[in-house]
Amino acid sequence: MTASPEHAHDSFVRRHVGTDPDTQRHMLEVLGYESLDEMLTAAVPHTILLDTEGQGGAGSAASIVPEGITEPAALAELRALADRNTVRRSLIGLGYHGTHTPAVIQRNVLENPAWYTAYTPYQPEISQGRLEALLTFQTMICDLTGMDVSNASTLDEATSAAEALMLARRTAKRNGNVFLVDADTLPATKAVLKGRADGLGIELREVDFATEGAPEGEYFGALIQYPGASGRVWDPRDVISEVKSTKAVAIVSADLLALTMLASPGTLGADVTVGTSQRFGIPLGFGGPHAGFVAVRKGLERQLPGRLVGVSVDAEGNPAYRLSLQTREQHIRREKATSAITTAQVLLAVMAAMYAVYHGPEGLTRIGRTVADRTAALADLLRRSGFELVRESFFDTLEVRATGVAADLSASLRDAGYLVHTGGDDIVHLSLDETITPADLEAISAAFAPHAPNPGQELQDADSGSGWDGLVREDPFLQHPVFSSFRSETAMMRYLRRLADRDFALDRGMIPLGSCTMKLNSATEMAGITWAGFNALHPFAPARTSRATSR
Repeated sequence: MTASPEHAHDSFVRRHVGTDPDTQRHMLEVLGYESLDEMLTAAVPHTILLDTEGQGGAGSAASIVPEGITEPAALAELRALADRNTVRRSLIGLGYHGTHTPAVIQRNVLENPAWYTAYTPYQPEISQGRLEALLTFQTMICDLTGMDVSNASTLDEATSAAEALMLARRTAKRNGNVFLVDADTLPATKAVLKGRADGLGIELREVDFATEGAPEGEYFGALIQYPGASGRVWDPRDVISEVKSTKAVAIVSADLLALTMLASPGTLGADVTVGTSQRFGIPLGFGGPHAGFVAVRKGLERQLPGRLVGVSVDAEGNPAYRLSLQTREQHIRREKATSAITTAQVLLAVMAAMYAVYHGPEGLTRIGRTVADRTAALADLLRRSGFELVRESFFDTLEVRATGVAADLSASLRDAGYLVHTGGDDIVHLSLDETITPADLEAISAAFAPHAPNPGQELQDADSGSGWDGLVREDPFLQHPVFSSFRSETAMMRYLRRLADRDFALDRGMIPLGSCTMKLNSATEMAGITWAGFNALHPFAPARTSRATSR
């Protein structure tokens, strides 16, 4: 039996809206209105009230909002939209990479209302599990970056860089209104930095640090990309030292997975390190959000944006987690805030932290080494096939000079199911990630073969690290017991349950606080976030492959 539109609309409203028709009628009688439309017309300023009749007045919302449908019908419509997107394996890179979300984390964190409805943890006594998970995130970031203190996440890498720019402006001990940006910085980061700088009258100046070093003149900070957007791995120690010698702030934007193999920014002398944890189990999501981070050396912790989780001791001597230095956000003291918005991505930060817990230091190193070795094997094949590599030192990204055949090469890879980025001067840019299997490597190599000056070569094993002189990581990371205690899925599931049991979220009851809560979105509304048609799209994918998502 097909439900009528009225029944279909009522089905959703009845299950997800707290007031029923009788309650609404009673409320209207007490307030003295005949209908909800009449009440809205009286309550909402006419300058923002929808003109539903096209005559400058307010009409019934039903005249422009279609009738509701059932939840199964809504899911079918959403699935049809997702199917309009063509999902190909992305080798585009540029700050966004394929990753595997462990099923135990997807099921027990991303799809678990104990985690996705949790309130912003300003009440530590009901947020102990979440705060412990965020402290694990901070520990993971500090260990990998070699910095002393990390915040509990930001929106993404580009936002983190913009926040670091502001941190440098507040703390630098030299004058000047210039901020230096590595010419090899990720394009999304450049765009967000420009937006922030334009609004504040800051001059951004691009510098190719790897070839030019740090310039002379007045500047208050410098951002160095490590590895570069082009994939280049180079030693920035001297540039960092030159920047710091002028009393400016040296900021490094780093790749967390690369830091399992490369020397950490902290050991290179950085004042601040920024980046994203997207590679740690967070889907591409057409560009985000992804849990970014800002980590600093000692002395700058009070300038960190966003949240900082700390550990206290309760009256009985037990560890107690809390938010530290809350004046950093505008909800406490606007005039002393170091963030303009609530900058955390708690759910995604928890996922990234649990990814590190699940894999541990050995697992992360294995993933990083596999990615680097497979990239080295592809590079070796391309060299023997007669292609020129623009950069000879790399971690996971290659830029291949394919004069006259770049477009054809890109088309061959697309036909094989892979997307790459093509730049000026006939450059094909591609990045490998943890999802690339030996079969993928064979397929990618086969797509290059018809365009090779010297075809007929075969893949061979190769060791990564060429050109990494002095940059091979030597210091250990993730040595806390939490990163070595939960290797099986059963142990991980029980650990996540224990953390959730130390929290109070909307799966247990109402949280009577302000508007920052994630709210209890219906399960139907949440379903699409795990579908490949939405979460496996790269933000720089061609518009023709993302018809349901692009503007």
